[in-house]
Amino acid sequence: MIESSDGSFNDRLPGVDPSQGGYPGRRRAKEYPSSDPLWGIETRGIEPVPASDRHGRAVELFWLWCGANVAVISVVYGAILAIMGLNLWQAALVALIGTALSFFLVGVLSVSGKKRGTPALIISRAVFGRWGNIPPTLISWINLLGWETINTIIVAYALAELARITLHLPTSALLELACTFVACILALVLSVLGHATLAWIQRVVTILFGGMTLVLLPFLLTEVNWHAVVTKSPAPFASVLGAISIVGAATGISWVNVAADYSRYLPRSERSGSVIGWTTAGATFPVFLLIAVGFLVSTKVNGLATSTNPVGVLRTALPAWLSIPYLLTAVGGLLAETVLGLYSSGLNLLALGVKVKRYKTVFVDASVMTLGSAYVLLISHSFVAPFESFLELLADGLAPWAAILVVDLLVRRSYDVQILDGANRQFQGSYSYRSGINWAGLISWLVGVLLGLCFTVSPWFAGPFAKGIFARSSLGYFIALLAAGIIYGLYSAKDKPSASAHIAFEPAE
Repeated sequence: MIESSDGSFNDRLPGVDPSQGGYPGRRRAKEYPSSDPLWGIETRGIEPVPASDRHGRAVELFWLWCGANVAVISVVYGAILAIMGLNLWQAALVALIGTALSFFLVGVLSVSGKKRGTPALIISRAVFGRWGNIPPTLISWINLLGWETINTIIVAYALAELARITLHLPTSALLELACTFVACILALVLSVLGHATLAWIQRVVTILFGGMTLVLLPFLLTEVNWHAVVTKSPAPFASVLGAISIVGAATGISWVNVAADYSRYLPRSERSGSVIGWTTAGATFPVFLLIAVGFLVSTKVNGLATSTNPVGVLRTALPAWLSIPYLLTAVGGLLAETVLGLYSSGLNLLALGVKVKRYKTVFVDASVMTLGSAYVLLISHSFVAPFESFLELLADGLAPWAAILVVDLLVRRSYDVQILDGANRQFQGSYSYRSGINWAGLISWLVGVLLGLCFTVSPWFAGPFAKGIFARSSLGYFIALLAAGIIYGLYSAKDKPSASAHIAFEPAE
């Protein structure tokens, strides 16, 4: 399909005869292009995916996002809700609303990947300008590196536990450091291979480790203090509101910047509603279940929300004979999440202007991830407080970016991705902003970020207006999202982007 300047689509692709097999995306649904082979190195970077290379179905996003969220870290979120004083029904409502709403936003931005065939941080160059897009892209890159580091640390702890059980090795910093390198190498190898391989792996992770998680649940639930759960009083509304914000920041909001990375290979013929639906469902199901388990188990297992090694704490709630299956499940789920982050952080580096091949960017990110993990394990020995601050502060940067991009996608509706991906040295037409910055987009984002910070409380930072209900609600990033979206929306209504910007699906030869 070809999108015209008014956002409509023609019925046929150039050179395609429906009587000879229809659209390339449908004809090649189970094939992989040479640029994205299964178990081979993906050669495509941030350039748009042509129609001839599109493959797959929207339902694949269910497996991808489900596999990315079958991780023990979600159990910790449930324990945090218990510490905040929520009762069972409040925790269940918070887990459902916080996860589903935040991943609905991920689904909406995934549609942009299907339609434009390129990462969202390339499309946002149209909103911010080539140089104006660097600050939100940098925030995105730091966010991904932080998540990769956190997951690697927990994987290292789990691998160290496995080594102690199976090989009877003594606890030592050297063992944890060796496990850190093993975790980083595993994530690096899988991330280098690329999109098609990752999508296949996430399906296996969902079935294998997701199934194992379901097997473990009955044993974990035997450790629940049901009397404490049933008799617990409800928390104030401010605590519930704050809990929704925390869950949203820790789940969907932390993925909005990479949503289009995993939908850009889908054929244009796939329904947008299916893309949103499968994305939201795939992530919400495992996260909701694991948060509920974390909330229940925390009534009897102490330290789950504050321990530097939540994997080890949760293992104490299981029979000894289940230790190895449990640890393998924890490692598999966390590695699946880490691999997606590592892949997308490489694309972020390309969006920042780093001139290397896509698969080489993964080596850069893996090196930073390894150093960060080693620092925490050997020197800092704590990441709980930094993790909380990291979530809340970076959400103040990601949420307004997502809001602005959604508004622009609704208003502008068409983009010349040939220009935006950097194939041309200079932006042209409606993208030729003075000094490479679209001040309307950048100022909207900066205002949103500053307002969000003013209402944010974290172990590292407390905003001047974070008082009263805002002192306990973690609503800063939500305010940032609304403010940035409204400001940019008002500008867009006044000065609608030129219709001369059109989308080009076929990359230049």
